[in-house]
Amino acid sequence: MKLRLPKLSLWPKFIKRSIPKTLWGRALLIIVLPIGLMQFAVTWAFFDMHWETVTARLSEGLVGDIVWAVDAYEADPKPETMARISEQAQKAMQLSIVYQPRKTLPDRKRPNPWAALDRSLKYALQNQLDDPFWFDTTRYPGAVDIRVQVDGGVMRIIAPRERAFATRAHIFILWMGGATFILTTISILFIRNQVRAIERLSHAAEAFGKGEDDPGFKPYGAAEVRAAAHAFLKMKARIQRHIEQRTTLLASVSHDLRTPLTRLKLELAMAPQDSATERMKQDVSEMAYMIDEYLAFARGEMQDTQDDVSINGLLTTLNDNIERSGHKLKLSPLSEDVTLSAREMGLQRALTNLVMNGFHHAGTVAVSAEVEVRTNNTRILHIYVDDDGPGIAPDKRDDAMKAFSRLDAARNQNIKGVGLGLSIAQDIIRGHGGELVLDQSPLGGLRADIRLPVA
Repeated sequence: MKLRLPKLSLWPKFIKRSIPKTLWGRALLIIVLPIGLMQFAVTWAFFDMHWETVTARLSEGLVGDIVWAVDAYEADPKPETMARISEQAQKAMQLSIVYQPRKTLPDRKRPNPWAALDRSLKYALQNQLDDPFWFDTTRYPGAVDIRVQVDGGVMRIIAPRERAFATRAHIFILWMGGATFILTTISILFIRNQVRAIERLSHAAEAFGKGEDDPGFKPYGAAEVRAAAHAFLKMKARIQRHIEQRTTLLASVSHDLRTPLTRLKLELAMAPQDSATERMKQDVSEMAYMIDEYLAFARGEMQDTQDDVSINGLLTTLNDNIERSGHKLKLSPLSEDVTLSAREMGLQRALTNLVMNGFHHAGTVAVSAEVEVRTNNTRILHIYVDDDGPGIAPDKRDDAMKAFSRLDAARNQNIKGVGLGLSIAQDIIRGHGGELVLDQSPLGGLRADIRLPVA
């Protein structure tokens, strides 16, 4: 049986998923992580090389004094000797030594969270002292309790903590932590200022993509960010100039074509009325309709102003307009109304195109709406336009969204149009930061799913 080892490729994937996704998070990680690692390395080196060495030397010095006191008493175990040792230890060594006759060493010791302190003191006592001992470094805040078993009792030594350990190490840690905090704060301020410039550029680009204008946007920040902002402004000006030229050109073409079309209509009205004349009238009407569709497609909805729009109010207006055109729409508004910041005329045109497209190919069209709450707490508004027509095959739905595309094979009732209805609706929805998705309808035909983000 072969053992399967975990693939090494999993580690890069785990690291990639773990690192921050935003530029702000990654830039902060690039600055803060090296500082944190450096501070950790310096602190570890200090404790491992300096602090433990100093603590070991202090412990050895303290234990040497204790060994002197024990040896002196055991050489002459008399009360007078103990009194002299205690006096000398208090005066020269800052040790409080008391002899406790007929006492034994405690059998328990309270645990110390700083095990390195106990380890260094225990190591020094074991190396220099032959008698049984016991010590406690946690009972008193500023002292160490050490007891040594001697003949007839216990010699108890109370020593200042600074004689056994380097007690100022926490100051070093505070200095290191304070320096890390100050450096991190400075890094956050500088990084935040640079990232804000990129965020402003992103918001300006997103607003322009939705047909909005941000007159207050100005390039600032690092040289590279300012260069990108200037390039964006130049691109924005070129696109706006191109749109204006295209709209002006098609408006001129439309105006020029309408004049001869009007003359043709007058001549046909005055000509003898027969089947050929009726066919020519129909051709002229179709040409006028096509010109209007081309012009609407070129203009888009860029001139429409953005405002707060009630979705239920929008659907009610749509229903009234559809009824005036002679159709009956099945409407299911939201149970709780939602307000969007949008261009009302643009959304109205998109919905009208989709609904009329449904009536061209089906007998029943239904419009409904709902709000979806996703896992990341974002809300998406869905407006469904369903019909009971022949629908569109899944492999042709992308083609149906393209401009001037007419799927007569799939929508064989299509007797009027130039293939711009879905394309115009898609452009309008995208201009609002949403998307238009075609799917199978519960009524059996085509479902147009308008998805718009809700703030």
